[in-house]
Amino acid sequence: MNRRWLFFGVVALMLGLSWYWASIKPAISIRTALVERGDVELTVSNTRAGSVKACRRSGLSMPIGGRVEALHVAEGDSVEAGAILLELWNDDREAQVAQARAQVSATTHRRSQLCVEAENALREAKRLVSLHERGIASLEVMEAARTRGFAAEYACEAARNEAEIAVSGLELQLALLAETQLKAPFAGIVAEITGEVGEYVTPSPPGVATPPAVDLIDYNCLYVTAPIDEVDAGRLKPGLSARVSLDAFRGQTFAAELTRIAPYVLELQKQARTVGVDLQLVDAANNAALLVGYSADVDVVLDVSRDTLRVPTELVLEGDHVYRYQSANGTVEKISITVGLRNWNYTEVTGGLSEGDAIVVSLDAEGLVDGAAAVVIDDSP
Repeated sequence: MNRRWLFFGVVALMLGLSWYWASIKPAISIRTALVERGDVELTVSNTRAGSVKACRRSGLSMPIGGRVEALHVAEGDSVEAGAILLELWNDDREAQVAQARAQVSATTHRRSQLCVEAENALREAKRLVSLHERGIASLEVMEAARTRGFAAEYACEAARNEAEIAVSGLELQLALLAETQLKAPFAGIVAEITGEVGEYVTPSPPGVATPPAVDLIDYNCLYVTAPIDEVDAGRLKPGLSARVSLDAFRGQTFAAELTRIAPYVLELQKQARTVGVDLQLVDAANNAALLVGYSADVDVVLDVSRDTLRVPTELVLEGDHVYRYQSANGTVEKISITVGLRNWNYTEVTGGLSEGDAIVVSLDAEGLVDGAAAVVIDDSP
């Protein structure tokens, strides 16, 4: 009998010890980060990649057709406004300009001659009128002198008109000659040339687009165009600051300013509806390193909180909770926090945490629950 009770006692003791050891959970290993102060921005980003564009970019074409006589520039050349880029065969128009110049010279000299003669004739007529009044010259002589003076004056006026016609004719020939010369409307860089010396070029027929003869880009002014989701478009306004990041410049951002918001929503099949925006790059000194056509991403800053408490956004759980480590008793507790602005990187904390509090970073740690015992792992070298 005693041996039976002894057996049951041993079994009960073993079961009790098993339950006790099972109830004692080992401390979990966690990593923590301290709550710090910093800036938190509320931003809006583009839905698809944007593009770097030039404020002035022209696809220049010839107004008339003809054979390319000379290319005065090459792709990549910098040109000044008014520089001749391309020239068609124009010997005939050059000759017409020379003829018009000669006509201007001839009519100018004839005008000068006739007007001098008119001045002399009028002076002589005036003298004979004076002599007639004193009875020295006859009426017939006076009238003849006056007639010659009036005729010479009319001839002078006609010569002036002929000279003006000659000048207009020269301007016309110069305009016709200019049709054979493609000039730069502004200073820029020649991006592309379509055509070679000896080839024929023709202007684009109505409704038919043809490649421009010269693609000219002004790199002194660049901007970025990007699509913004229609949901965020209502919060945008011109003048907001922004950051531009480029795939070609990893880790570097460029300051920009929102300058234009499209007045309509772009609707494309199988794509979200978006609103196009333009952002002017602020520092023109950076333009030399950029190329038109670079893909770009933008972050438009809607609001910002300076020097505020913040935590990494990925550490904020659903319902705005975080795990805080209590160093006093070596446990973690799940607490509710009050948040302000937030973005993909940081969330502003307006209540529930203090600067220097340790929050759990390793949210995937096994056994991480409210009240769990924990040991902080130090990853510092």
